[in-house]
Amino acid sequence: MPNSQDMTTALDPGLLDALQHQVAVFARRAEQTRLGGTGQLRNSMDRAAYLLLNRLDQEGPMGVKALAAGMGIDSSTVTRQVAPLVDTGLVKRTSHPEDGRAVVLQLSPRGLARLEEVRSSRRQLMVEVTEGWTPDERESFCSLLTRFNTALSARQSAHAGHVPAEPAGGAAPESGVTA
Repeated sequence: MPNSQDMTTALDPGLLDALQHQVAVFARRAEQTRLGGTGQLRNSMDRAAYLLLNRLDQEGPMGVKALAAGMGIDSSTVTRQVAPLVDTGLVKRTSHPEDGRAVVLQLSPRGLARLEEVRSSRRQLMVEVTEGWTPDERESFCSLLTRFNTALSARQSAHAGHVPAEPAGGAAPESGVTA
């Protein structure tokens, strides 16, 4: 079986250079715009908050460890990122129904409303950015980007020595490339 180095030399180096360059440009553009959407909501929610709220919406209430594992990040990072969401009322901390000592994080009604505002704004941004694309092109791009993020996450997890988290709702775990 060929190793990674053999495969790299067998592929077109110019294409690989172009790909890595486009990924770098995408990462910079995503950070510059934060893919924040359009109108007044542009740049109104950072990536970490969006990903946390989105996961809680898709998967329901859960503990910090489960949330961290699902996102492929450390529990201390989730704790730090959730604190301002709790302070602003977007996330509620409640007692676990079966173990009152354990804390469960839950999207609040205010958090859900805010998440829906941001999603709507970001959907509009996607409409504008992909104007002129066919539905098939949008679907292909989304499929390939999901595949890329999943592979990137699996690689990071393998180097960290643990199994990658399952994507929620078709989204890859936080990989540092998605916004």
